[in-house]
Amino acid sequence: MNYRILHSTLYDYSEPVAVSHHAARVEPRLLPTQQREAFDLRIAPTPALRKTRTDYFGNRVCFFSIQEIHQRLEIVAESLVRVARVTPSVPSLSPPWEKVATLFHDPVSPELVEPYQFCFGSPLLDNSPELADYARASFPKDTSLLVGVLDLNRRIFRDFQYDPVATTVATPLEEVLAQRRGVCQDFAHLAIASLRSLGLAARYVSGYLRTRPPEGKDQLVGADASHAWFAVFCPGFGWVDFDPTNNRMPADEHITVAYGRDYSDVSPVSGVILGGGSHSLKVAVRVTPVA
Repeated sequence: MNYRILHSTLYDYSEPVAVSHHAARVEPRLLPTQQREAFDLRIAPTPALRKTRTDYFGNRVCFFSIQEIHQRLEIVAESLVRVARVTPSVPSLSPPWEKVATLFHDPVSPELVEPYQFCFGSPLLDNSPELADYARASFPKDTSLLVGVLDLNRRIFRDFQYDPVATTVATPLEEVLAQRRGVCQDFAHLAIASLRSLGLAARYVSGYLRTRPPEGKDQLVGADASHAWFAVFCPGFGWVDFDPTNNRMPADEHITVAYGRDYSDVSPVSGVILGGGSHSLKVAVRVTPVA
């Protein structure tokens, strides 16, 4: 499936900004199942300095600096991406979750060093007995890892209500767990921290969803905005993605932009400014299938 993605970010400031420095992670990744055919990033005002590089996790990041007085910043990313449909994993063929967790006990074999770093707490997430208890209901003794993760994915979808005004980026996960409501970022964080609390490796994935729903189906939650889900590492299967917001395993309607330990590693736009006062933010995303 081919997709054209238009991602617009607009900041309006109440006071002039003298200088600003930003990082934008909005360029879709190159993956075995995803090809980036074209990408264009337009920034206004025109940055005085601009450089693109690959970060620690392999995400493409554009660093730019605006050194003129401005009260508006517009960032428009346009991408053309080809996504191949993923052959679904057979969850029952995955190894028992306890066996996988044991693999991440010291010493860790060299081939597991990369996923091992996703077993620990991260800037926005801490492992905890409470989260382990929430996850454990999906992982009875000898449960195949992906069977357990599929059930955890389903439980989060069932137990939590999607509410775009219930949380912010700064809302603690404990509050999300207590209120039982949030957005895709919160649900991905909950799954990741719960799995890590059992000693498993899980990472945060940011990207997009197909905007137009398939014929006869409802619009997926998270379309027309940046979306988030998570991936768990399973020996023999590699990284396997799950979308708790929509209770599904991503196939060819999810476009991956970046991944990291949590949202702080993959924020689409971040930065610092001198001046500006208060500001308003408008974000628009459009994902359109193309021939």
